[in-house]
Amino acid sequence: MRILIISDTHRYHEPLADILADDGPFDMLIHCGDLEGEEEQIERLTGPECACVMVPGNNDFFSMLPRERTITIEGLKIWITHGHNYYVSMDHSIIKSEAAARDVDIVMFGHTHKPLVDLSGPVIAVNPGSLTYPRQNGRRPSYIVMEVEEGFAPEFEIRYL
Repeated sequence: MRILIISDTHRYHEPLADILADDGPFDMLIHCGDLEGEEEQIERLTGPECACVMVPGNNDFFSMLPRERTITIEGLKIWITHGHNYYVSMDHSIIKSEAAARDVDIVMFGHTHKPLVDLSGPVIAVNPGSLTYPRQNGRRPSYIVMEVEEGFAPEFEIRYL
């Protein structure tokens, strides 16, 4: 299964359209928040063959999306949240501790606009960064491609535009 993980698109979809055209197809898209009311546009871009799982971020004031989601993919329990309620701007250790307490295998979050794949410890932490307003050194828009097959360790690759 091939999964596109994005976050913090802030109503700007040209980078997502480019990724889908150049790097697709994907079986699923996971958006970790700050879509700013663009859920339907994102679903239109991905098409009916790509499942979309989205959570709101701190800029999604009127979103009807569930604030957090826990899903299972190929036997892996995944918790999806924007992360701002878990102090991820300072450090991601708190969100990893919370994820361990929730007995999940992977936590996916956004908010920092900086990409991260942390494989240490009992929980994998994944942050795709931002497609529109990157904040890491070099400030290149980023996303993550996750490949997973039941019975095998998931693989994550941070990619840049």
